[in-house]
Amino acid sequence: MRLNEATLEFVRQHRTDDVRRLAFLGDKFPEVDFPVALDQIRGWQQACRKLPALAQNAAVCYPSRLSMEQCSSEATAIYKAQLARRLVPGLRSMADLTGGFGVDCYYIGHQFKAVDYVERQPDLCDIARHNFAVLAAGGFGVHCQDGVDYLRQMQPVDLIYIDPARRDEHGGKTYAIKDCTPDVSGLKDLLVEKARYVMVKLSPMFDWHEAVKELQYVRQIHIVSVSNECKELLLVLSREQSEPLTLTCVNDGAAFRCGAEPVPVSYLEGDLRTGMYLCEPNASIQKAGCFGALSEARGWKMLAPGSHLFVSEEKIDDSIGRVFQISAISPLNKKAVRQHLKTVSKANISVRNFPMSAAALRRRLKLRDGGDVYLFGTTLQDGSHTLIICKKAC
Repeated sequence: MRLNEATLEFVRQHRTDDVRRLAFLGDKFPEVDFPVALDQIRGWQQACRKLPALAQNAAVCYPSRLSMEQCSSEATAIYKAQLARRLVPGLRSMADLTGGFGVDCYYIGHQFKAVDYVERQPDLCDIARHNFAVLAAGGFGVHCQDGVDYLRQMQPVDLIYIDPARRDEHGGKTYAIKDCTPDVSGLKDLLVEKARYVMVKLSPMFDWHEAVKELQYVRQIHIVSVSNECKELLLVLSREQSEPLTLTCVNDGAAFRCGAEPVPVSYLEGDLRTGMYLCEPNASIQKAGCFGALSEARGWKMLAPGSHLFVSEEKIDDSIGRVFQISAISPLNKKAVRQHLKTVSKANISVRNFPMSAAALRRRLKLRDGGDVYLFGTTLQDGSHTLIICKKAC
């Protein structure tokens, strides 16, 4: 992607400025390719937050706003690269059939000997060629072609990566795999014929149980969160079946791995007491719903059906969620609440299986947000609505 010197200079001088204000200056700089310049400035600003390593390279070019919003973050791209390394010994060949900005292709592919980036939009292909060159990504071939057409004629590879578009022709979100572009469910047989492993990225809004049913060849499920926000559902497809279907829940590098078959949940027997440790599992585990496996693996007990809160007499490992120590337990009546919160003016409030929202509970308790007190509104097994007052476990 070639920019004239006036455009490059404008980008250098204004890369930290407000893009919305810069948009009104086009008439003052007739030699500047203004739409492209604004994309570069906006893209770099987004990359500083989302792709910090790429943002350090001043020669990297950025696509339009939509492509930047849709591309993976550095953290999730690195996880996919690590997953590929575990899947494919030798890391010989891969193809990314939905190249886009090329973030996933670069991070996954730079460890392969031969990489095919496939994208049907010429402008994105131009950007990919430029960026692969300035990032010294050897062995990358760029193909401006429809991914499905390329799939049909390509030679077999070790890994295919595919990130189907999850918006319809009117820009609305799709909620079924068959409505994505391309339709991976209709291509599943061909995909596993052309690659030893296929890595499919889907929105975390998709139900992984339904995805497993539709795609048939799923061998691994990975639910990836960053800073406790669920970002991606990754499915690994293969004709090979060396082990039972596995489920991996990841948040900021910490992972919980279990089988995908349901396991009964163990519930708290006896009374909830102060001094106990309480764990709120991270977003990936909440999405996976693998509470029985978590209970079985760690020996923790869930408070009640639907609470998704676990307790233990022993200190809980905080690698898979937020961990607190219970300092008080209060029924939801004015007298008890007043007594337990008389010295508390602000708290961090969450609700789980509770008849009001966190905002409504905050208004009722007349507490400001923040501080070092954490308050959970939940319903116990006997049906009682309860406030659990905690502090972060040391």
